Amino acid sequence: MKLLMVTSVEAFHNDILQLFKKAGIHNFSESDIGGHKTAAPVMTSSNWFAAGKSGTQSNLFFSFTEDKNIDTMFNLLRDYNKNLETNNPIRAIVLPIERTL
Repeated sequence: MKLLMVTSVEAFHNDILQLFKKAGIHNFSESDIGGHKTAAPVMTSSNWFAAGKSGTQSNLFFSFTEDKNIDTMFNLLRDYNKNLETNNPIRAIVLPIERTL
């Protein structure tokens, strides 16, 4: 079992819910987060996090799940990101779990 974490801008929220379903990940949590970038981007509106104090509404999704589901999710996310017209790709990481209770 591993911890899958996915972050994205709010605009992709419903799409990510569908991707979790397609990947066979039915149990997950989500949280609203604010993203910030300290360096001034070339095009603020097309970047992941807006420059300045306001930030960008984003989401963090996480799930304790199996490798096969993670592999499927990563493939779905790669395909999704290939078709984006913005510079706001969905990001995902996997962390190993040493202990659970």
